Amino acid sequence: MNVSIQTVHFDADSKLVSYVQKKLDKLTQFHDRITKVDVFLKLDNVVHNIKDKVAEIRVHIPRHDFFVKQSSKSFEESFDSAMDAVITQIKRKKEKQAA
Repeated sequence: MNVSIQTVHFDADSKLVSYVQKKLDKLTQFHDRITKVDVFLKLDNVVHNIKDKVAEIRVHIPRHDFFVKQSSKSFEESFDSAMDAVITQIKRKKEKQAA
């Protein structure tokens, strides 16, 4: 599984990157043919004082892509909710294939 973590408008500290990496390692439990995962961490509304933290996750498996975008006040929270959503999508897809 090839993992790419990109940050936009800021530099992520190593703690955040390792947090994301650790969570992504669990994706293989839900699908064994994941080829690539792209994670984008962005600061939204940079012009204003309120900065929303946006996490986007794109998961590539053969013949299908999953994409989720979530935002909140912290990257961990955004990433966690995006992870939950992408896991739900993967489970639904596998259930449809099994049926």
